[in-house]
Amino acid sequence: MKGNDKIIEKLNFLLADELTAISQYMVQAEMCANWGYKQLAEVIEKRAIDEMKHAEKHIDRIIFLEDIPIVSELNKMHIGEAVEPFHKNDWEAESSAIKAYNDAIKLAVEVGDNGTREMLESILKDEEEHIDWIEAQFDQIKQMGIQVYLSEQIS
Repeated sequence: MKGNDKIIEKLNFLLADELTAISQYMVQAEMCANWGYKQLAEVIEKRAIDEMKHAEKHIDRIIFLEDIPIVSELNKMHIGEAVEPFHKNDWEAESSAIKAYNDAIKLAVEVGDNGTREMLESILKDEEEHIDWIEAQFDQIKQMGIQVYLSEQIS
């Protein structure tokens, strides 16, 4: 089934976001593991795996729509040098993703592509869960301080 060009363009844009997020989160997970923050490393690595599943959905959908996924383009990554900047950068990435998914859902509705809309809504739900977790980390850091927060990440 040949897909709408605007939808395919949007899916490739979102794919680049997901591929960038995978790389950003894997680097951060490895940095946390290196610092001994095992629990935090595991959560960030799981988020990277979620993003891999999202990327796979985009690739599958683009192929279904009879086009070729663009997997060679990444956006600029924002890693940071410590845990707090990781969370801030990740919040920015997830916030941008949520906006982009809402825009993509609106486009899918406009062009009558309900299959793509359903896929995007499923991913949007995951992105909202990601940002909720990050915001909980901000609350914990504010309430207990960064030193206590980090001590809780060691296991």
